[in-house]
Amino acid sequence: MLLLQTDWILIAEKLGLITLILLVSLGVAAYATWGERKVAAVMQDRRGPNRAGPLGLLQPLADGLKLFFKEEIIPSHSAKVLFVLGPAMFMVTALMTSAIIPWGPSFEIAGRTISLQVADINIGVLYIFGVVSVGVYGIMLGGWASNNKYSLLSSIRAASQSISYELALGISLIALLMVTGSLRLSEIVEQQHGFWDNGYFTWNFFKQPLGFFIFLVCSFAELNRAPFDLPEAESELNMGYHLEYSSMKLGLYLFAEYINMFITSAVLATLFFGGYNFPGMDWVAAQVPSGVFSLICASVFMLKIIGFILFFMFIRWTLPRFRYDQLMNLGWRTLIPLALFNMILTGAAMLTIFK
Repeated sequence: MLLLQTDWILIAEKLGLITLILLVSLGVAAYATWGERKVAAVMQDRRGPNRAGPLGLLQPLADGLKLFFKEEIIPSHSAKVLFVLGPAMFMVTALMTSAIIPWGPSFEIAGRTISLQVADINIGVLYIFGVVSVGVYGIMLGGWASNNKYSLLSSIRAASQSISYELALGISLIALLMVTGSLRLSEIVEQQHGFWDNGYFTWNFFKQPLGFFIFLVCSFAELNRAPFDLPEAESELNMGYHLEYSSMKLGLYLFAEYINMFITSAVLATLFFGGYNFPGMDWVAAQVPSGVFSLICASVFMLKIIGFILFFMFIRWTLPRFRYDQLMNLGWRTLIPLALFNMILTGAAMLTIFK
């Protein structure tokens, strides 16, 4: 069946949006490495990167070129196909979640309504869980295919850590879904319109503070960020699951971690902090064209994301790493009971309010 002209235009719009999101994700991830080193330098009273370009702003480019031109080594004792597939899978799953995030409100050009969301599916929250669950396979494949005992131990740690904290993460979101009544991310953002309405805060953070706290802690564990960086415990596992990797395969693993942090920050802002909504947005919308308003909303959303990224970085350079038994105890004995309590409390409150 031949595609109509409007279908081709829609395909072009979506491909353009996908390309833009990909470039922004890669750019943010690249400069998150620079930001990480700058934050660490400030907290440790050092200068940080300051040689490559003004203020060291070309350091991500220098690091990328260094990895690109390094020798590519595949250990002779490894499972070669899976060894190559591991970092590729980790990178792809890191980018897939961005497809359902509403990056800004729709706007009109030449009579067409342009959406800043690649796919507005009605099971958006379930899609996030599906992609997050698949993401750990990239780490598991890399650790197992390396045929190195330290890499294997690391991948086992990553798998058990992911399973443990995904339970609390999912239960914390059940309470949020009780409040919103929808799995569609665009509807969740619309319900948080502005900041204050009819005497109530509209952002879900104020409705689900405990759920947000549980989701945030579980996000640290899912990202393998300190103090939950057990899969990469250098002092115990000689770099962890990517010990045998070099050149751009190692670069894909390192880069995907920062893309995961960027997308997780976007999900946190979308679910709990209004997404692209901000106080006074209705007044701004009345003053500027729809295209400019969408750009302002997208910029506000990016500021929220950058705030979360900086928070992740501050925590990394503040708290020490957990022991593995402490990590498991926190997940199974603290966060899961807390998430269940929050779900029951939310259900009771909803029954009381809407009975």
